[in-house]
Amino acid sequence: MTNLTFKQLRYLEALARHSHFGRAAEACAISQPALSQQIKALEQELGADLFERDRRQVRLTSFGEEIATRARDILRALDELEGYAHASRDGQVTRLRIGVIPTVAPYLLPSLIGDLTRLHGGLDLNVRETLTPKLVQELNEGRLDMAILALPVSEPSLTEVALFTERFVLVRPREDEGKPAPDREALSEMRLLLLEEGHCFREQALSFCNAKPRAVASRDLLDASSLSTLVQMVDAGLGITLIPEMAVAVETRSASVSVTHFTTQEPSRTIGMVWRKTSPLARQLIEISDMVRQSAGPLRQARGTSASNSDIEA
Repeated sequence: MTNLTFKQLRYLEALARHSHFGRAAEACAISQPALSQQIKALEQELGADLFERDRRQVRLTSFGEEIATRARDILRALDELEGYAHASRDGQVTRLRIGVIPTVAPYLLPSLIGDLTRLHGGLDLNVRETLTPKLVQELNEGRLDMAILALPVSEPSLTEVALFTERFVLVRPREDEGKPAPDREALSEMRLLLLEEGHCFREQALSFCNAKPRAVASRDLLDASSLSTLVQMVDAGLGITLIPEMAVAVETRSASVSVTHFTTQEPSRTIGMVWRKTSPLARQLIEISDMVRQSAGPLRQARGTSASNSDIEA
């Protein structure tokens, strides 16, 4: 098996991930015929089909699934070898692939990207915004170097570093300002607007309100895919919601809502950074975690300029 190449393994991994020749070719920055030719050459070299093909998509065969898993391990080891060489040579990070959950990314990234590029001149920075399960998967597959998300992740292969604790605030229509604040039990009976399923922030909000997901699903509630939509739905009088403190300044500046901070039984979450325990960038990532913490500091103290703020007891 002398003709097998790392490039072919990368094409295999891309096609396994996208299940589509066109999208895989685009991800690899080559033409679709070239990708197809390389996959066919790999199958001939290995002596068996890696994919089942039809008009709409391609699927891994059982043999292909095993080869794709081994290919990911090889590619991850190769990336870590390259990363180790760079880190050992000059101590600088030259490429960084960051994943961030959607309830953090829009608020933290503008300042963090500026801080990273100032500290590491010429840094090749790639950012991926998606949900926690996908971030963990891509970390383990070697497609990300680090991720910023809510802890704990409890993944044995990953190092977790807590960055800061962030409070949640209650967002209500402006006309509710000054009304008695609901306690946790009352909140669970109100029309609570939530992010759609899959967001960890949804589960955190439900947990604070002592609401059972199954009970919530049976009620006439509206879900949204972003915090921005949630706040606008509150402005429209459709209900109330919780958002992280980091999001207040951005999401309430164009909404006529009341933002309320809890004074007791304060809901919160821990935001942290995770990376593979085998990462050659571990020392640099610890330094970057300090930078993330500093970048987030001012955001966690922000207050919405178009919203009124009051304190409640819950």
